[in-house]
Amino acid sequence: MASLSPSLHLPWYRLLLSTPLIGVFTDESICFFAPLFNLVLYVEMHGAPWLRRRSWMVHPQSHSFNSRTGFLGKSQGILLRVIPAGRVGFIRKTVECKESRIGKKPIEVPSNVTLTLEEQFVKAKGPLGELSLNYPTEVKVVKEETGKLRVFKTVETKRANQMHGLFRTLTDNIIVGVSKGFDKRLQLVGVGYRATVEGKDLVMNLGFSHPVRMAVPEGLQVKVEENTRIIVSGYDKSEIGQFAATIKKWRPPEPYKGKGIRYQDEIVRRKEGKAGKKK
Repeated sequence: MASLSPSLHLPWYRLLLSTPLIGVFTDESICFFAPLFNLVLYVEMHGAPWLRRRSWMVHPQSHSFNSRTGFLGKSQGILLRVIPAGRVGFIRKTVECKESRIGKKPIEVPSNVTLTLEEQFVKAKGPLGELSLNYPTEVKVVKEETGKLRVFKTVETKRANQMHGLFRTLTDNIIVGVSKGFDKRLQLVGVGYRATVEGKDLVMNLGFSHPVRMAVPEGLQVKVEENTRIIVSGYDKSEIGQFAATIKKWRPPEPYKGKGIRYQDEIVRRKEGKAGKKK
């Protein structure tokens, strides 16, 4: 390969990359066609589905790139293969990305919520608190003249379609959270299982040799009804779900008698006990 143009005294990979290239991009690879040399370069990215032109280090012996990106903070391997163009067949295929049914829905903004919109960023402030959300480059948020919000895709890829629906839901969650709030309810099932609130701690008797004491995170409120029903409320839906899941981990419902901590709307699959052996 080094003899492609000896008069230029350039390594083959620099000469090849300096020529006009035709690129075909996918999520995990890039295929370049160099008409000048009738060659195809297949670039396969390991853990780096994006490329940046800066900080490329080419190793001619291993015929591979290492790209160091500031976003990741570590090296990502990129495999380079050089193939004669005559051995490659090109197929033209149009990929259609389905529109997200959730992502295309508008988001209602209550009158008691103040929004701050910037590029790839939104902040919502309401009577219960303040939340913000950063958007990936695949989507953006726009406020319409009617006052509603809409989330749009900036590119047509599979990942963009996934991000479209996800970030529409996350945007709606922060608006509902700061205006109305969320709650998660848990039920204690079992003889002697009890819960109380002592100051800023949730204390539970779950059959251990000692009570379980949990500090309630800032921004959340915990209330206990009839000693067996726990209500976790707040304006951040993700924190509510995380704290409720941590409570449940102490005594997940077992399948034979159904004892444990369960969500109020949870259905516990029961199993029959094993019958004793006949003598």
